[in-house]
Amino acid sequence: MEANIPDSETQVARVDAAIAAVRAVTDSKFKIGLILGTGLGKLAERIDVQHTISYDSIPHFPVSTVESHQGRLLIGTLEGVSVICMQGRMHVYEGYSAREATFPIRVVAGLGIECLLITTACGGMNPAYRRGDLMLLSDHINLQGVNPLVGPNVDAWGPRFPDMSEPYDVALRARAKQIADEHAIKLHEGVYVSVLGPNLETKAEYRFLRAIGADVVGMSTTPEVTVARHMDLRVMAIGVITDECFPDTLQPVTLEEVLEAAGIAEPKLTTIMSEVVVSLDEDQSR
Repeated sequence: MEANIPDSETQVARVDAAIAAVRAVTDSKFKIGLILGTGLGKLAERIDVQHTISYDSIPHFPVSTVESHQGRLLIGTLEGVSVICMQGRMHVYEGYSAREATFPIRVVAGLGIECLLITTACGGMNPAYRRGDLMLLSDHINLQGVNPLVGPNVDAWGPRFPDMSEPYDVALRARAKQIADEHAIKLHEGVYVSVLGPNLETKAEYRFLRAIGADVVGMSTTPEVTVARHMDLRVMAIGVITDECFPDTLQPVTLEEVLEAAGIAEPKLTTIMSEVVVSLDEDQSR
């Protein structure tokens, strides 16, 4: 269990200080937040950026230490829609507690977002999946051994026992599938399992993870989704299959190969995410 968990007042004060630092830079209003995962930062190039804020300039904000995670907040518009984008995320394997790694979700929720759209790199275990494919998350399994909600609950943020029967918004998933169909993009739908990392899994571990019902495996996402749902945000997440994790034909994988696969998938991912953002804006304008 995480040691020295701050009390509720301290948690709120830290989040409020981070929010104030962002508000000192911009008073922009945005309802949509984005998280860009490993090798998936090019969606940021579609954003008309008005403000860039480095994570290390925000009080109490953790800093990304992983290659390809830029470590900054981008505030601007995507397809004319106001968004706030995390260009890079934090992982528990970097040495952060689950609570620390999800601190940014508390901040962007406090800044006013209502929907959180997530991209994540993952290994494909479903035999129908191939490197470079996309998978819409319908559910997840948390095997990281930690939970960001452990410790004192801040009632103003959410309930002590939040329901997780539908972590990924049904309507957003339906819209993503519709967009994929319109553009002839193959979009699988399945279950994501998160492990601690940072090592990749053994053949036996892949067999186990597949046996318990997972289609893909990664080292992030479930903590952020847990906190987002705790704060009643609508969530949608799409994973990019960066490597094929089939035990009988398993090959060693390098970070360079993961980034290459992410690059192959990015145009498809960008199309879906951009159009989901536009549809959300249209829904909120009605």
